[in-house]
Amino acid sequence: MSRLRFGVDLGGTKIEIIALDAGGQTRLRQRVPTPQGDYDATVETIARLVEHAEESLGVTGTVGIGIPGAESPIDGTIMNANSTCLIGQPLRQDLSNRLGREIRLANDANCFALSEAVDGAARGAGIVFGIILGTGVGGGIIIRGQPLIGAHAIAGEWGHNPLPLPGPEDLPLPRCYCRRAGCIETYLSGPALSREHQERYGILLTPAEIAAKATDGESACEATLQRYEARLGRALAGVINLIDPDAIVLGGGLSNLARLYRNLPAACAPHVFSPVFRTAILPPCHGDSSGVRGAAWLWNA
Repeated sequence: MSRLRFGVDLGGTKIEIIALDAGGQTRLRQRVPTPQGDYDATVETIARLVEHAEESLGVTGTVGIGIPGAESPIDGTIMNANSTCLIGQPLRQDLSNRLGREIRLANDANCFALSEAVDGAARGAGIVFGIILGTGVGGGIIIRGQPLIGAHAIAGEWGHNPLPLPGPEDLPLPRCYCRRAGCIETYLSGPALSREHQERYGILLTPAEIAAKATDGESACEATLQRYEARLGRALAGVINLIDPDAIVLGGGLSNLARLYRNLPAACAPHVFSPVFRTAILPPCHGDSSGVRGAAWLWNA
């Protein structure tokens, strides 16, 4: 068997590994619980997953890691991580020392975007913006197959920009955990969608429940989704005006709302600095597998 690419997705509750061959076919996949609040145990768990995978397949390979944070361009330690035990730790260097080889590491949203750009929904597109609409809002930018990192390692982090053009129905500006107010994430995450519906109508529903009731003709749920789509359209238009991607791929739980792909072009177009709107807005090809696949494809970038 030819050399494989191993990808590891380090999440808050699970660590997943995948082995891809040169054609992108899955040769192995496994997941285990994430050690909670224990950095050393997390490093050891990842290393053992890689070693076990290589023993099972009888071959060594390259290793890429996707993490819920970023690597500091100053000292190589982890910053902005939801898994707080990673913050300030030299994760890439520690894994490299433990496994005895070079490791590549990237933000999980960058891994999602890379996966969809390499062999997913946006395959062949020159500039791809991959976004996560889930418990938070994140994003990654891929330019001709290469992740854009940036001077502060925050390229694509559109969720902590202010929501464009807030009107009366967007006020007061919600507070964000980043200590700012009015961040895109506070309007467009899954919890934000549920919270706003509850605040307006007194009923707590999941985004999927809101969408189902809107389909059944419930006017309050339809109004909630129309506000959501208008906000998302304005937010994406700002990205389009800045980097002009060929394709935008939606990820996270809210990417399952089929109506977004029908309605977002019209929501974006009035705010895009162009007389025509040509950006493809696409569902993910690999779904929940995109993050771990993108980690493996870090060795294709």
